Amino acid sequence: MQLGPDIAAVVTGGASGLGRATAQALIAAGCRVALFDRNADIGPGVAAEIGATFCHVDVTDQGSVDAGFAAARAANGQERVLVNCAGGSVGGPNKTVARSKEDGAIVPYPIDHYRATLELNLVGTFRCIVGAAAGMMTLPPTADGDRGAIVNTASVAGEEGQVGQISYASAKAGIIGMTLVVARDLAAEAIRCNTILPGIFDTPLLARAKPQVKAALGAMVPFPKRLGRADEYARLALEMIRNPYFNGEDVRLDGAIRMQPR
Repeated sequence: MQLGPDIAAVVTGGASGLGRATAQALIAAGCRVALFDRNADIGPGVAAEIGATFCHVDVTDQGSVDAGFAAARAANGQERVLVNCAGGSVGGPNKTVARSKEDGAIVPYPIDHYRATLELNLVGTFRCIVGAAAGMMTLPPTADGDRGAIVNTASVAGEEGQVGQISYASAKAGIIGMTLVVARDLAAEAIRCNTILPGIFDTPLLARAKPQVKAALGAMVPFPKRLGRADEYARLALEMIRNPYFNGEDVRLDGAIRMQPR
């Protein structure tokens, strides 16, 4: 797909981190971009700064997502590109079942945290895929023969979840598992779907970490020995969008790290 002024894109989680970097890269390529984000405090300012359209969207709410697509299309036209970066973990790290350090009591994982994490990451991603793909199906194919391209964000935790990451790892594994099926489901409509599995990236999730903590995390990476940068994610996302033969793939972007149990 040739990126340019005739291409509209939606980036979820677009007000910060990986989403913002990808939105900026798409805008630099000439695309019209809408940011879906539930952070209404920073979203409008980010959109104004980078030249995007801000849509206040909570991907866990169907009505919010539907309204977001309607607003994005009113501003920029029907999107051919969707990049799903919205996500995170609800609650702190918890084992499937643990023992209290205070009194040894058996403590089950809080199911509401598990369900909420899956709703945000897995269901939210699928909800946006369905909404975007339905719109893409109304478009004629591009010169490359595709109607649209979807890029999802999973995590290396989806393959090597660490102790206490059960809900996040489950959600990201689900995104990995849906990639090929979505690509096959939408193949007849010429809509492609790929997923990126980031390793340890320097994103707002690590903003509060001390410099020595970030340095230690970076030292775990075989090469290059540092945290990943958001622009590196964006570069891979754009290649997945541009390359018409890139379809149904889950690609690690992690500096060759393999996560240990702890």
